[in-house]
Amino acid sequence: MAFLVRLVPLALALALGPITTLAGPAKSPYQLVLQHSRLRGRQHGPNVCAVQKLIGTNKKYFTNCKQWYQRKICGKSTVISYECCPGYEKVPGEKGCPAALPLSNLYETLGVVGSTTTQLYTDRTEKLRPEMEGPGSFTIFAPSNEAWASLSAEVLDSLVSNVNIELLNALRYHMVNRRVLTDELKHGMALTSMYQNSDIQIHHYPNGIVTVNCARLLKADHHATNGVVHLIDKVISTITNNIQQIIEIEDTFETLRAAVAASGLNNLLEGDGQFTLLAPTNEAFEKIPAETLNRILGDPEALRDLLNNHILKSAMCAEAIVAGLSVETLQGTTLEVGCSGDMLTINGKAIISNKDTLATNGVIHHIDELLIPDSAKTLFELAAESDVSTTIDLFKQAGLSTHLSGNERLTLLAPLNSVFKGNAGTASLRPPQAGDIFCVRTHSMLVAAIQSAGLTETLNREGVYTVFAPTDEAFQAMPPEELNKLLGNAKELANILKYHIGDEILVSGGIGPLVRLKSLQGDKLEVSSKNNAVCVNKEPVAESDIMATNGVVYAISSVLQPPANRPQERGDELADSALEIFKQASAFSRATQSSVKLAPVYQRLLERMKH
Repeated sequence: MAFLVRLVPLALALALGPITTLAGPAKSPYQLVLQHSRLRGRQHGPNVCAVQKLIGTNKKYFTNCKQWYQRKICGKSTVISYECCPGYEKVPGEKGCPAALPLSNLYETLGVVGSTTTQLYTDRTEKLRPEMEGPGSFTIFAPSNEAWASLSAEVLDSLVSNVNIELLNALRYHMVNRRVLTDELKHGMALTSMYQNSDIQIHHYPNGIVTVNCARLLKADHHATNGVVHLIDKVISTITNNIQQIIEIEDTFETLRAAVAASGLNNLLEGDGQFTLLAPTNEAFEKIPAETLNRILGDPEALRDLLNNHILKSAMCAEAIVAGLSVETLQGTTLEVGCSGDMLTINGKAIISNKDTLATNGVIHHIDELLIPDSAKTLFELAAESDVSTTIDLFKQAGLSTHLSGNERLTLLAPLNSVFKGNAGTASLRPPQAGDIFCVRTHSMLVAAIQSAGLTETLNREGVYTVFAPTDEAFQAMPPEELNKLLGNAKELANILKYHIGDEILVSGGIGPLVRLKSLQGDKLEVSSKNNAVCVNKEPVAESDIMATNGVVYAISSVLQPPANRPQERGDELADSALEIFKQASAFSRATQSSVKLAPVYQRLLERMKH
């Protein structure tokens, strides 16, 4: 009957403190995942949890929402099973798990939670069992039976051959001299063990996984009369060295050791904190060209960037990775850390050869490939990884490759290979030339108008101008009488054309919601940009950023009119320069009909004219 269910005595319940309920205080990530597993299992009765088991293994996980629907852990398929939630057991004839586990001392609780091997080894010591059965308040992180069985024969022999020293010390290292429940297990905290006050490293991850010296918490918060038992999946050992000390003693880190010393990162790696070092082995350094390695080792800034790209801002144990996630490095870059079965991956590559080397200030994973950030690469190396091989070949042919592989701080505007398709020569690599900016076939009426207005010299001078160039269609859209009147009045024509020329350069990237640009005519043009569409005086621009040596041109589909009755100020001395653009455009038109060899940019413009 239900009345026979074992109950916790009231006095003991009060001693244990309040139990968090669904409506209680904010829960830890572990408790939230456990709550989700309980919700998924409730159809099978009270206190039933759904767990995901990796097919072909004994590894089980309480399920979160994402894993529930994906049915995968580290990319491997899982099956759902239902079992009693931690702290509960079945009752014959009753649905689910209505009974609380019997409340006993720590020693007996070890057997109840499935850590009978820990119980057996406790028996072999002379001192520990009486302590576990006596008064007090303890926490024990108890390895599962499978965890003990996975130890090498050498390690196990060393423990059982000296039970009252080695085995006793090992077991005491798994214990804390007070009761610690999961809601107190905070990420990055250290608990003082009962072996020489040595620290135990705790990490509590957002996905609900809790690790103890990188051993995963399997089932937690099993209450005992004198403490609490947490079941873990590994036998843990003491941690004595910091990350820097491990680098110094490991032969496989010889090159890394030299790099750290040269970069000055020693203090960071031996100081306080909780970091993850993705430590390149000697073999990882050997995989890159010697020239590249020597360049980075000889460049303190590049070397520091390289090493910072291998350091994560917090400790990340392998057991915490059950799916892909983005993590930030000290360099500020983002790495994609994931897993495929038992293998950890970095940016999709299984390059971690040895996991979870624990340090007092974090954890080390050995990797066999360098993670070189862009900031530690030359322009040549960056370009080699991009779709700009044609540009690089042209730089080599021009004898400029040293600029791309040296230590100069440069910016390379490298056209994609697709830019060169259908274009002759090195069209996109040459600077613009005066007059390059017009496709004459669409601006022939404007060129004629400039010549008639006597503005040729103005646009031929050095300076920086912004020209809003009406197309032939723009002039043809004017009423014929109005157009003929304008073309027949040189003074009025000059006034109109000067209104199309700004006295400073304005490229589209510098246009905000509204820019007022003073024209050579004296009045201001209102230039705006929204959703990458440029307008002048609210008229849309047909084509932007046609560059020339003395300015920039915007093709427009209407002739702009200056405000009525505005005095005409600015004489021809300022107007003597924007016409060179149009003058050379006319020369360009003649050249395209001849066999004269054109500059590559002109070839590009010719291609535009054809379209």
